[in-house]
Amino acid sequence: MIYLDTSVALAHFLGEDRVPAPDLWRETLVSSRLLEYEFWNRIHARGLTKTHADGARALFARVSFMELSPTVLVRALEPFPVAVRTLDALHLATVDYLRSRNQMAVLATYDERLAACAQAMGLPLAAV
Repeated sequence: MIYLDTSVALAHFLGEDRVPAPDLWRETLVSSRLLEYEFWNRIHARGLTKTHADGARALFARVSFMELSPTVLVRALEPFPVAVRTLDALHLATVDYLRSRNQMAVLATYDERLAACAQAMGLPLAAV
């Protein structure tokens, strides 16, 4: 199972220099509902809503979303081994929640700070 961070989803969708291998999209993908909010925010900010909405919905259809449950939100309030931004804390708390339920997700991210914190927490990283 691959936990999809927004940085990877946007890179793929927007055709940035660094994009994940096509194999990633054949994996079981999971993410926090937060991915959808972050993703749309960036699409709207770039003025791509009308031209890219259908593609965004198709991408989201491949992902199993987890809601920001009270358990995840409480974990996000706790300290992390590396200083992270608020939204990254919510992503990490979601991955930590999965791990606590014996569902080991491999984190796919291009965010170096998020990756460093994940590694410090013992979370495996996907080769993207």
